[in-house]
Amino acid sequence: MRNLWRSISSFFSSFVNRSSTINNEPVNKASLIVIIIIDIFILVNVFTGLNDISNWHLSPSETYPCYQEWQSYQTSTSNNKDYEFTKQVIDSNYEKQKFKQRYLSAQIDRLGIVSEQCLVFGDTKDQVDTNSNQQVFKIINDKSNAISKLEDSNRTIRSQYDSTLLEKIAQQPQNNSINQVSAERAKQKLEQNQQEITKINQEISKLKIQVLSKPEVISFIGLLGDSTKFEQVKSGYGQAEFWYPTIQIGLQSLFLVPLIAIALSIYNYSNRKNFGLVSLISWHLLVIFSIPFLLKIFEFLQVGIIFKLIFNIVGTLFGELLFLTRYVYIFIIPLFGFLIIKFFQKITGNQKGKIITRVQKSQCIRCAKKIRSHDINCPYCGFAQYIECENCQTATYKFLPYCKQCGYKHSS
Repeated sequence: MRNLWRSISSFFSSFVNRSSTINNEPVNKASLIVIIIIDIFILVNVFTGLNDISNWHLSPSETYPCYQEWQSYQTSTSNNKDYEFTKQVIDSNYEKQKFKQRYLSAQIDRLGIVSEQCLVFGDTKDQVDTNSNQQVFKIINDKSNAISKLEDSNRTIRSQYDSTLLEKIAQQPQNNSINQVSAERAKQKLEQNQQEITKINQEISKLKIQVLSKPEVISFIGLLGDSTKFEQVKSGYGQAEFWYPTIQIGLQSLFLVPLIAIALSIYNYSNRKNFGLVSLISWHLLVIFSIPFLLKIFEFLQVGIIFKLIFNIVGTLFGELLFLTRYVYIFIIPLFGFLIIKFFQKITGNQKGKIITRVQKSQCIRCAKKIRSHDINCPYCGFAQYIECENCQTATYKFLPYCKQCGYKHSS
């Protein structure tokens, strides 16, 4: 445990040292503030670029824009759903744009294509959304509004009618009544309004039958009720939803990997040439580009192919105990992060070349602080600088291939 803590402490110490020194000299505060401001600006632009490239490919809902509506019809238990979904076609076209054209506009200058089944679906909706049908639905809406007004009037009259009866029982004179109508007139008005409501409802029913009997509406309802075609759309939507996170991480990698490679190349080159400021800035860039890359990888693992498969397996085996998948995340993600850190530790420059340079400059092999040639351990980080030669048993530098006393080549 102590060795683990020492390794973590050493890693963060090395990270801070690289991020705030130029040729092992601390960066002044003003310069460090400027670098941090630049870091924040670049980081914001990196995340903006990631968001833009993530939207490059059509999402499942854009590839299958008809899925949600079709599924709603298939799962609806309403007796009036044929009329409701037909009315929804008219009401939802507030932009007065063809549905098929609206679906197709999503794929302009983007990757992916809209499902052919949904284009047929959109074309069928366009045939329903005609001027004559719009006019019929406008008449139905007007009549429904008229019914609402009559019902509001009835509620008002009933409230007055109840109080009028009380007044009548108390033998209050009519001219002292707070209501404008007598009980008899109120009852007559209620009956008239109710007759008018019944009449309008009959007219609305006829108009609904008229709309639902039109060939284009029959064709639309028939398509909504076609379970075979819906299952094809449902299957396609499921596949698109399954692969979408993988496509996104691929596009995001396409954006980030070149940036990481460029920053890494500049960092290694500037280290070899001892370009301190360039090395510092390129190190900051390398960190900035790596942070969103790691975040996107972890995000992918949460919703992507691998963890989705694990989630499904755990769900099958343990039923409702889906919280057990969190144990998988807890154990695997830190392991994955550790492997990535080790990978970057391996590739961030030629380690042997760094050690040679540090020995030549009388620097600590690990932290690169200036030390004296006879120091066995670094006074800054405590790292041992020497090992015993396998041949002559004298002290020689760690990690260098040959003994400085006898020239013996070490086995490792």
